[in-house]
Amino acid sequence: MAFVVLLSTMSFTISEHYCGHSLVDIALFSKAESCGMDLQKPTSTKDCDFKKSDCCKDEIKQFTGQNELNTNFSSLNFEQQVFVASFTYSYLNLFEGLAINIIPFKNYSSPLLVSNIHVLDQVFLI
Repeated sequence: MAFVVLLSTMSFTISEHYCGHSLVDIALFSKAESCGMDLQKPTSTKDCDFKKSDCCKDEIKQFTGQNELNTNFSSLNFEQQVFVASFTYSYLNLFEGLAINIIPFKNYSSPLLVSNIHVLDQVFLI
């Protein structure tokens, strides 16, 4: 149950780096490394200005977990409250041990064995 709560509340980020149409790098919780083919900033001149498209792109996928885990027990009706209280009481008392270990056959001795009845009647368990 603890793992379900942990996984449902955990948020994480997946970063992917594509060069063209092929996937180059994937990173979890950090930025993906570049392939080294990123365009550098061109020196701008007033006479000639052109733009070249970049073949690389980064995609970032964020997965957010549940952030509200507060349950309000005041919205339970009376029958549900009785059930929760009785279940808790019986579950906690299930593991309660006795103060004194009682052995009911402590004061009785075992009967004397005069002869082995199985051998006399020749009845053997197989």
